[in-house]
Amino acid sequence: MHYPEPISKLIDSFMKLPGIGPKTAARLAFHVLDMKEDTVLEFSKALVDAKRDLTFCSVCGHITDTDPCRICKDESRNRSMVCVVQEPKDVIAMEKMRDFNGLYHVLHGAISPMDGIGPEDINIPDLLKRLQDETVQEVILATNPTIEGEATAMYISRLIKPSGIRTTRIAHGLPVGGDLEYADEVTLSKALEGRREL
Repeated sequence: MHYPEPISKLIDSFMKLPGIGPKTAARLAFHVLDMKEDTVLEFSKALVDAKRDLTFCSVCGHITDTDPCRICKDESRNRSMVCVVQEPKDVIAMEKMRDFNGLYHVLHGAISPMDGIGPEDINIPDLLKRLQDETVQEVILATNPTIEGEATAMYISRLIKPSGIRTTRIAHGLPVGGDLEYADEVTLSKALEGRREL
């Protein structure tokens, strides 16, 4: 379908977002046309401000508008534990839980030879520098349970082991409220592997 150029550009822009196909992009573009102009200006300002005003914490790599981030600055946090995650959104998910009071380290990706991403392409060197500080006693590897996430966790654990710092991996398995019959073999296998005594 042929749209006037401004709508066509807007649709193309929405399609650059993950998970947005042509139909959803067109629906969003037409929704923007129906919005009041001041609302559209507010929306566009929020996009520009987020891009301009956010940076990565020089300590942990999390997104922040102040450096270091509020988590790294918080003196009440347990500085002996560092939870390693792949992306800033993983920190946000962990913080929602409110059970973890340690620090974080964001890798900004995972090792993926197929995509040409090696250990030096993600935030591993900075993690190793942080661990030279003797306050860290445990590193919790909370990378995603994918092939890349597992490979990254294994690689990091091998690098840390000689230092004597305790290295743990988050458990994988069945979600609470899930049914065995709907779980795939890998999930069931991980759940069995991670069993604990009651």
